[in-house]
Amino acid sequence: MGDVVSAHLDESKRQYISEKTGKVAGEFCRYYEQQFGVALFNSVRYEIEGNGGPQTQLLHRKAPLEDKSIFSGNLFQYLEENKKWRNRFFFIPDCYEVLFYETRLAYDRGLHPKGAINCAGYKVLTSLEQYQELINSSLPNLKVKPGSQYLRCATQYPIILWHPYGRHLYFCVLTEKEQQKWHAVFQDCVRHANNGLPEDSRVETPAFTDAIRMYRQAKEQYGTWDMMCGSPVQILSNLVMEELHPELRNMISPRLKGKAQERQRHWILISDAVYRIVQTQCQAQYEAVVQRCEAGRPPLESSIRTDMDQIITSKEHIANKIRAFVMPKAEKCVKSHVQPYISSILDALMSPTSRGFSEVREVFFREIVEMNKNAINEGGQEKLGEHMEKISMLAFHPVKMQSCYEKMEELQLEGLQQRFDVSSPAVFVQRAQILMREQMDNAVYTFEQLLHQSLESSADKEDLCKASQRIQDRVIKKYDYDSSTVRKKFFREALLQIIIPYMLKKLEPSCKAELPKFQELIFEDFSKFILVENIFEEVVLQSVMKDIMLAVKEAAVQRRHNLFRDSMVLTNSDPNLHLLGDGPSIDWESQYGGGLEEPDSADLPITEKRRRMKQVVSMIQLEGMPPLPHESCLEVPTEEGIPEEQEPEVGSEPEVPTSPDSIHQIRDLINPVVTLETSVPAADSPPLTNGTVPQPGQKAESKEEQKADPSPACLEQPSSVTSHDDSGFQSPAREEAEDEQAQPITKDPAPVGETTAVLAEGEVTLDAKVVDPSSDRETREEVSGKTSPEDSAC
Repeated sequence: MGDVVSAHLDESKRQYISEKTGKVAGEFCRYYEQQFGVALFNSVRYEIEGNGGPQTQLLHRKAPLEDKSIFSGNLFQYLEENKKWRNRFFFIPDCYEVLFYETRLAYDRGLHPKGAINCAGYKVLTSLEQYQELINSSLPNLKVKPGSQYLRCATQYPIILWHPYGRHLYFCVLTEKEQQKWHAVFQDCVRHANNGLPEDSRVETPAFTDAIRMYRQAKEQYGTWDMMCGSPVQILSNLVMEELHPELRNMISPRLKGKAQERQRHWILISDAVYRIVQTQCQAQYEAVVQRCEAGRPPLESSIRTDMDQIITSKEHIANKIRAFVMPKAEKCVKSHVQPYISSILDALMSPTSRGFSEVREVFFREIVEMNKNAINEGGQEKLGEHMEKISMLAFHPVKMQSCYEKMEELQLEGLQQRFDVSSPAVFVQRAQILMREQMDNAVYTFEQLLHQSLESSADKEDLCKASQRIQDRVIKKYDYDSSTVRKKFFREALLQIIIPYMLKKLEPSCKAELPKFQELIFEDFSKFILVENIFEEVVLQSVMKDIMLAVKEAAVQRRHNLFRDSMVLTNSDPNLHLLGDGPSIDWESQYGGGLEEPDSADLPITEKRRRMKQVVSMIQLEGMPPLPHESCLEVPTEEGIPEEQEPEVGSEPEVPTSPDSIHQIRDLINPVVTLETSVPAADSPPLTNGTVPQPGQKAESKEEQKADPSPACLEQPSSVTSHDDSGFQSPAREEAEDEQAQPITKDPAPVGETTAVLAEGEVTLDAKVVDPSSDRETREEVSGKTSPEDSAC
């Protein structure tokens, strides 16, 4: 496909892409340098004055996924280069980056991965119909009817990662259970990657987000943005592609040739190539501006600490001037366009969010109850370590947390999206899901620490159960308080994210032109720390903040949402509890599960580290499915082999096409069923030696082994050996090589048209005769040489 990309991305278009990227990234960098000084001032002021919120009741785990991985297993991946499906081993570490290897053996040996997938900005789909709808929306003038996609999956359980700009990734699995588990895992990877900006960075993150917002508002784009996801370089690249992508589509799409499916595929490849070019250039420009800002940070910070009082006084003076000018207009806008809708927005947010956090509470409660039952019935502390090891990673188990996440996915803002320019509720859904995971982990970690403290004083089984129930009740009360605090903060932030851009857009025509005159009131020495645009937004926020706080406070009175009132503050309920959070993580399996305490893995080789690494989600093991060999490529039809879709005749039933690579045919190829009927050889027939000279005593040893092990060997025994190799379908070349290795040495070659099957010590040849299932005739069989008594017993 390289020729397709190079044909449509010639030198002139690459030059245009470079110029457009440099223009957008350069303008963003200008905003970033401005916002960096403001963010640095706010950070130093916060450090000096301090403005912490209410103290949390639950403990917070510092490194929740240390020495652990999320998931691993095999997937069939579609290779665009040769249009084949290859079985590959996928591994998801604690950073949620999806790594894939050619085989599980390559991972075990510590080899470098074949590739890595950053899931930021992707959508996880489980049907070709959903995928085709998104493809058609990306190319409005080139739509393909459902069922005529160029992609043909090897199984009926696809998993597709779709990106608006990057390359799409296609996977498939063998069972529905696999599909559900991988779908949950990939969604967790997307959720984690979209939350990529670190909150603990009090300067870089605010400067970056404010610069993005200022740039988009300068382009009259005030609403929420779905592509504010991933690392700063990815977000900046998305900002460039937001303008560049439609322009290139209008330039290139009319020149694409071929069938509709082929043109869609070519456009996806071209878009991915452009996205990678943009990312490379954006990374260079972003790193350059960050280095410039960091180099000038020490003198700026010194100036802030020296003139902090003067800067605050100057800012308040200018804020009063702007407030007097803007507040009457802002209050009028709030009363006319915002107040009537605050309650409806809040209700739409609160219902699914409260159900999601309630489900987190229920999942935590069920897991602890199940652990208590198992500990009592299976031996007390001996089984405690095994169960607590699983519970400790409950928050990061995407399958067990899926029921909590699904509650939040019910969020609907249909009546409000157009009015307030909300592109989709995905921004709020993913943020709430991240908060659910954090609260679950805090509850689990607090339960761990309290239970471990209790076990040090008592080891009786009955005392263990009572202590566990008592600690569970304490933790649930703390969870209710913390989740209430987290939800109220989430509601306030979500309302601000929806309302403030709407108000800025409404006030922009009457206020934007008058703002530059206030810039003249700022001293030049303080101009890097005080910006009129930021003060204007703060005044608008103050105008609506009172109504938002009042709405959330009234909602807390309603018991159906299980929110605590602001007047209820729990302080020093457990004065010594937070001291437990400073200790190291508890290794339940080694302390209480009967396992040996393993040494520090810092100096171990990578192969041993991977062997000891614990996995949050258990690996999928298919019952009744044989292991698949490493080198596996499955041919699938290309777009040239897909017939054009014809309109069905009136009154005729449309035929459902059957895929030549359906799952049933694949399984038949992997597990061919052969029925053999062997005849008992003569007792005096000499044994076959496979070309070797029998040693004295071998015959006697064989008879003794037969007497010692009376169980008969069956014909399928050689094929039932489990191999570590579980990737893909076996290539014909490999099958021939294995047949050549297993072929015994005989005096006369097998006749043409006959198949030779190797047994334990004999050789059976089958005529290639088709058996009529309706007749009573059986398959004829010729025996050359003598079979062993063990073979005849089959």
